[in-house]
Order: sequence, then C-alpha cells, then structure tokens
Amino acid sequence: FRGTDAERLLDKLFTKDITRVKPGRCAYGLACYEDGGLLVDGILLRLEPDLFWYAQADGDFYSWARAHAAGMDVEISDPQVFVSQVQGPNSLKILEAASDNGMPEPFGYFGLARVSFGGQQVVITRTGYTNELGWEYYTEPHHDADARWSHLKAAGDPFGMEFFGLDTMHIRRNEAGILNAGSDFDHTTTPYDVGLGRFVDADKGDFIGRQALLDAPRDSRLTGLKCAAEPHISGEVSINGKPVGKVTAGAISPYLEQGIGIALMDRSGFGEGDVVTIR
Repeated sequence: FRGTDAERLLDKLFTKDITRVKPGRCAYGLACYEDGGLLVDGILLRLEPDLFWYAQADGDFYSWARAHAAGMDVEISDPQVFVSQVQGPNSLKILEAASDNGMPEPFGYFGLARVSFGGQQVVITRTGYTNELGWEYYTEPHHDADARWSHLKAAGDPFGMEFFGLDTMHIRRNEAGILNAGSDFDHTTTPYDVGLGRFVDADKGDFIGRQALLDAPRDSRLTGLKCAAEPHISGEVSINGKPVGKVTAGAISPYLEQGIGIALMDRSGFGEGDVVTIR
C-alpha cells in the first residue's frame, strides 16, 4: 500500500487504530465485513510514512482493499515478498550472529528493521507464529535466496538451529493458542467470538464493521481442549450426546505430552474443567 491515502485506507479496513503505528513498527491487523464477520488477519508493516506491507493469512484481502480504495491516492500491489521465521530461545543470538552489523537497535516486540545478511539488505520484524522469542524475515524478488539461506544456516548452526516447515509451527501455535484464519475463525465469527476483541478499537472512528461490532456480544465462544489423543479437525464436540461445538485445530503437544486443540462452541459459557466428548 503506497501513497498519501495509504494510512487512511488501512484505518478504514482494519479494526485497530492504524494511525498510531509509526514507521519502523508493525501491528496485528484484523479486517472485518460490514456485519462484523472476520475476513482475514495478518501483520501490517509500516516501512515508511506512506508505504505499508500486509503479510496476510488466507483471504481475498487484495480485491477487498481495491474495492474500498476508489477515489483515494493509494497504489495497491503484490510485491511478491515471502516471509519465513527464526523462532526459539536462541533466535536473537542467531540474529546477532547473522547480521553484518550486529543486533539492530531498537528491536522490541513488533519492531521492524532493515539488516544486512551477507551483504543483502533484508527487512525483518520481531514477530512470529509460535509465541516463542523470535523474528521473521522477508524475501524480495531481487534477493539471492540461496545465498541468504546458506548465510542464516551458518549463523544458526552453532546454536543448534534446525529447519522445519509449517507442521512444526502448527503444533507450537496450538500450544500457544494462536489462531488460524479460515479454520479457527471465518466470516461467521466476529473478533469477540474468538477472543480477539482486544484488537478492536471501537472508539477510533469509522471503520468497516464498526456498528455491527458495537452491537455484537462480547463473550468468546472459542476454547482450548486437552485430551488423550489428537482431536480430529472438524470433529464434533458434545456433552451427553448433544453437539455443542466443533474442533477447529488439533495436535499432539510435546510440552504437555497429550492431545490438544481449539474448539469453536455454539455459545459462550463453557469453562475450564467442563468434560466433553471429542471426536
């Protein structure tokens, strides 16, 4: 999103007050439909006063943004940037080793910086999908991805860094209670339904879905699950044979050494200790 109206458009599209996000910072961005149903979530990066990137989850946010940008001075495009991450207790030590100029300062939570990895300038953010200490890096079309990969591997080897795909992050995000767009929430759920109400700035002025969210129930219908086996995604959750919800995510937790998951209940009011049957 580039242009003098980029901030104004994004503040209209997102439930958070985007005007408070300064250059060099990130924000967790939720976008809703007019009825308050969730469209997508992701990380919004403010690289410059009039330049933003949105690292989004699945959802047709591009077309949605284009439709609402009519008459505004803003260019919306896909820069073909791909995000990867380094997560874990040693992640900042690996960043310091990989950066040609040492640790960027400041680089607090949800910070943004440009660093040099083996002579290549790379955008990084203090974010992740695991709830661990960590950071993410953004591969642009002009980067030599193979050389940068080798550079990060050499920096991470002394700290025991290993390479994994999304399956590993899926387990860790289940343990952390981090939600996935399109499965843990969708257009039928409001931010309040899934415990994301703290990311709604209802008093910031007009944004898409504001009136519906002002009128929406505030109680969350999302809950965590613990069970002996791995919960079956989309499986029924029931009490005494009566359906009360469905499983939206499941995994075997190495930390808890048992099955864990997330369930969207038909209503709020279920609490810790309620015993249910889970497929």
